[in-house]
Amino acid sequence: MKRYQQLLVLPVIAFGFIACMQANKSEKVIAASTETTMQQQPVLSLTDTSLKKVVKTDAEWKKVLTDNQYYVLRKKGTERPYQNEFNDNHKKGNYFCAACKLPLFSSKTKFNSGTGWPSFYDVINQNRVKEVVDKSLGMVRGEIVCARCEGHLGHLFDDGPNPTGLRYCMNSAAMLFQESK
Repeated sequence: MKRYQQLLVLPVIAFGFIACMQANKSEKVIAASTETTMQQQPVLSLTDTSLKKVVKTDAEWKKVLTDNQYYVLRKKGTERPYQNEFNDNHKKGNYFCAACKLPLFSSKTKFNSGTGWPSFYDVINQNRVKEVVDKSLGMVRGEIVCARCEGHLGHLFDDGPNPTGLRYCMNSAAMLFQESK
């Protein structure tokens, strides 16, 4: 009987070990992504409002984006809740598309939605984002993409605070932040 118990425990231990390794790998990817983003320090300007389309090949995007940014912006990925750079950011400033640097959101419209992702009730200018119907994961929702490079930013919901009643639920990896002086 003990031999059968040992045989049953072995897969459980192996599964636990693999799960821990995956969690450590995810944490390292997030940390590396944050470090790379901070090192690059791109030029961000609120006056850069041109909506001229930015079109690049996958190879070109991979050269200018971190792995996490590429996953979110180009492959429509989603970060883990509460484990992203801007969910708890309470500094005053502006958020820009990480791919094309278009100014998108102001900290003035950021609020704590309790969802684990940075949320805003409005964009700086409505023409800087586009809403696309997303029918993935068995539901219909509004996907928000950058109007200039069409990078996936997050999703739009109608459960936000006044004055708009909207919640732009964004991925930190899709954005860069510039603190106001």
